[in-house]
Amino acid sequence: MAAAAPSPDPLDVAAEATRGLRGLSTELTARLPRLLEAMRSLGTGPDAHTVLDRIVRTAAELVGARRAAIGVHRTEGDAAAASQGLADVVTYGVTEADRERCAELLADACRTGTPTAAEPPGPSQPPGPSQPSSAYLTVPLRVGEEIFGVLCLAEKRDGGPFTDSDRHLVEVLATEAGIAIGHTRVQGATRQRERWIEGSVAVTQAVLSGGAGDGPAVVAEKARELADAAVGIVLLPEDGDDGLKAVAVAADERSGLLGAVLPARSPAVPRLLAGQPVLIEDPAADPLLGTGVPGRYGPSMMVPLSSGDRVFGVLATARERDADPFTATERTLAAQFAAQAAVALVLAEAQHDRERLAVLEERDRIARDLHDLVVQRLFATGMLLEGAERQSDAPEVRERIERAVEELGATIQEVRTAIFALQQTPPETPPGLRGRVLREVRAAAVPLGFQPSLTFVGPVDDLVVSVTGAHLVAALRESLSNAFRHARAERIEVVVDATTRLADGRPAVRLTVADDGVGVPADGRRSGLANLARRAEALGGSSTFCPGLGEDGRGTAVVWEAPLPSEDA
Repeated sequence: MAAAAPSPDPLDVAAEATRGLRGLSTELTARLPRLLEAMRSLGTGPDAHTVLDRIVRTAAELVGARRAAIGVHRTEGDAAAASQGLADVVTYGVTEADRERCAELLADACRTGTPTAAEPPGPSQPPGPSQPSSAYLTVPLRVGEEIFGVLCLAEKRDGGPFTDSDRHLVEVLATEAGIAIGHTRVQGATRQRERWIEGSVAVTQAVLSGGAGDGPAVVAEKARELADAAVGIVLLPEDGDDGLKAVAVAADERSGLLGAVLPARSPAVPRLLAGQPVLIEDPAADPLLGTGVPGRYGPSMMVPLSSGDRVFGVLATARERDADPFTATERTLAAQFAAQAAVALVLAEAQHDRERLAVLEERDRIARDLHDLVVQRLFATGMLLEGAERQSDAPEVRERIERAVEELGATIQEVRTAIFALQQTPPETPPGLRGRVLREVRAAAVPLGFQPSLTFVGPVDDLVVSVTGAHLVAALRESLSNAFRHARAERIEVVVDATTRLADGRPAVRLTVADDGVGVPADGRRSGLANLARRAEALGGSSTFCPGLGEDGRGTAVVWEAPLPSEDA
């Protein structure tokens, strides 16, 4: 951060002013009350622009100038900013048409620190070094030994030239003005620093209290706000590549930004991944980017998101075209903000991992308990019922016991399905067929309003190859969709059996989706069933439908079969 220029000692300022006043004429002494009153009011402005406006008006009134202008550098001690022009220009009595030319002359005077001769003045010539020395006054504004601005006055109201007394008055005023501007800038820098610190605290709290996936979006939005930027972006490294991808964008118009990639060939990428910030004045023309996406914006800065020696992302902000560039202070504050945000993101990621691990451990414990306790007790109960069935001579009792044993078997299959679901790692998509089928059944629960039951028979993941599995999942999705749209069902059972055989004896996988809905009307559309049949036939299988789960066969049961390749049997 560029250090603010130290304020001069008040005693030194007073001594310097006294030395200047000793040589003043009687005329100048008579104007001292006005000068002192003007000096007293300079430091009371709420911001730098207000102070500049007060200085330029006071100077013009003090020496009777018709026109005046003041210009200051972007920030104290920022040589790069000084070369780019002025941070602020305030004029008095200058037309809008002449203001741009006036700013150019002021910038030239700021660079040289002294007036330079130029062409003769016209009737509306703006104040500045382009007029004869008797027609204008140019006084540098200093804080200590540093020139950071210039005050120019032109065209006295009485038509005469500026006198030595006028120059002495303006120089004394400029000395006090420099102190006032320096003080205002220090206050502004302090307020700016406080904003960034408060923003860092707010981001840390928001990231740690929210989900890990929300962190980059929170960081991008807060950085955009603090930097007075048009867009804030968080970029993370691409998998298997050294490029950077925009994963979070804060902007009024995000089109083309979210998901945009800063390619690895961009010279900016190795610098950023090495922990070095990148400042870009014109993204449309700067070769550092290597992409045209940011061409709609103006000054940009990119700072690494790093924690310790690890750089895991980049924070980028950009302002509108023709906006002021980022100052050295803003760049330093942004780098500090990014470092704090990186720590928050790392902590949030670790916190999320701990919470996720705790959930998985609890699920694993529940799955073990279900398998070791519930399933084994159900098996034992089934064996007891089978023994009772053999000892009973009453046909009605034997039939009821047989149905109870079948229900226990179905319950065991459902418990095993629940155990498998508990062992999945959310929110990642499981690679096996079981996981994909489970996902489809879970997703169907939302539109259906209830959870269909699901049973697996046999080693489904081991026997069903990827192509057959993809068609089976698509058939399941279409069957569940048909049940939701047409069946008005209250119960749906899904069975995936990898131990069945086709009529010709070939091993096969069978998908059964049965419901207790209204069934298939005799004259109704059957395009969905035709699609299922085409999928099965493409694999050498078949698809049929039969009565469903309701009383007297009400509802529909879709039976979809496909052969298993011999090498996977």
